Amino acid sequence: MSENKAAASAANELVITRTFDAPRDLVFQVWTDEKHLKHWWGPTGFTFTSAKLDLRPGGIFHYSMVSPEGDVLWGKFTFYEIEAPEKLVFANSFSDPEGNTVRPPFSESFPLEVMNSFTFAEQDGRTIITMRGRPYNATEEEVRFFGSMHESMHLGFGGTFDQLDAYLASL
Repeated sequence: MSENKAAASAANELVITRTFDAPRDLVFQVWTDEKHLKHWWGPTGFTFTSAKLDLRPGGIFHYSMVSPEGDVLWGKFTFYEIEAPEKLVFANSFSDPEGNTVRPPFSESFPLEVMNSFTFAEQDGRTIITMRGRPYNATEEEVRFFGSMHESMHLGFGGTFDQLDAYLASL
């Protein structure tokens, strides 16, 4: 990646911080166990239908969800770094049923991959998650489009984190 692309990507980084009323070990566990992920991961209103998780650097989390309209969407995480219970780094992408990275159905300009770094900090028995996401191996157009989607992504992750909050409260 050129210096200009790296700078543009850093300038368009999505940062979200959220505090959960649960200990860090538990929050990290529900992020890294498919038995837990199926209860909360994904957009509000979607039904989790399938998952395969290989939690190791180079491993993947491959999953499918069904939208309220009945559309099946596939996605995957490719793990780069796992430091339990402090950090997860993975590239997130849409995929086909075989796990190949594909364009998202909503845009030809959205990056094929988004590199996400999640840190988990414990404070007074609560967990503070900080998510940093930015386009990975992206064109300048994809980087710009990603930056234009921040408001929508904040709303989307807000709904997903609300589901995580409710799930943690149920445990």
